[in-house]
Amino acid sequence: MNAPATAAVPMTDRLLFEKKDGIGWITFNNPARHNAVSFEMWLALPVVLADFAADPAVRVVVLKGAGEKAFVAGADISQFKEKRSSEDAVQAYNKAADDASKALQSCPKPTIAMVRGYCIGGGTAIAVNCDMRIASEDAKFGVPAGKLGLGYRFVGIKRLADVVGPAFTAEIFFTARQFTAQEALQMNLVNRVVPAAELEKYVTDYASTIAGNAPLTIAAVKRAVIEYLKDPEKRDLDALQAMVDACYKSEDYKEGQTAFMEKRKPVFKGI
Repeated sequence: MNAPATAAVPMTDRLLFEKKDGIGWITFNNPARHNAVSFEMWLALPVVLADFAADPAVRVVVLKGAGEKAFVAGADISQFKEKRSSEDAVQAYNKAADDASKALQSCPKPTIAMVRGYCIGGGTAIAVNCDMRIASEDAKFGVPAGKLGLGYRFVGIKRLADVVGPAFTAEIFFTARQFTAQEALQMNLVNRVVPAAELEKYVTDYASTIAGNAPLTIAAVKRAVIEYLKDPEKRDLDALQAMVDACYKSEDYKEGQTAFMEKRKPVFKGI
């Protein structure tokens, strides 16, 4: 796995990516710290997502943690003394994390968080910024801000509330405890829970199903979800409608009808 380097953002081997069979894989690669996200990883994530977004061969993005113990167990606290030692440093760190979150939320391709083991703090934030979350039975979720005296800004609270609702958001923050995968399923924090040994195959098959569907249709639905999550006055419904109209004018629309009539699997090209 390799990540693209840019002059402005040096890449790190703690955030890896791979493109395979229509799926873009992103791996948080810091297993010694349960894949805690470093400042450099926050910076690199938007670069990787931009690369995937620009590549028509990538039709769906999957995020996972290296190893079997964690998806992401929060931010890398070992860096805080250096990276959050002044007001300017804190602002720079927060901007990097915010930019990564925005890049995930606005990614035009479907995103799936494949969660095994700990998904804590910043890990939960990363997961809820994805479109879907598929977890192993041994996954653990939580936001321990209440045990650390941290303040959480509105943008983070709102994103979680958009997924699980205000009551469960309050419970997650008020208790600061870890929740099991089954509890997360009851909250709608995750879409599916599967045995740990089956997780990667299940997610790969699930992502492959999405990758095999009409890209223009998927892109229009993804844009609709993005617009839905915006404040009503900021929604660009004209741009969304243009994407919907483009579906009906596409070669893929003709291919879908033809394949249905011929009782075969359609081959979509995104045109």
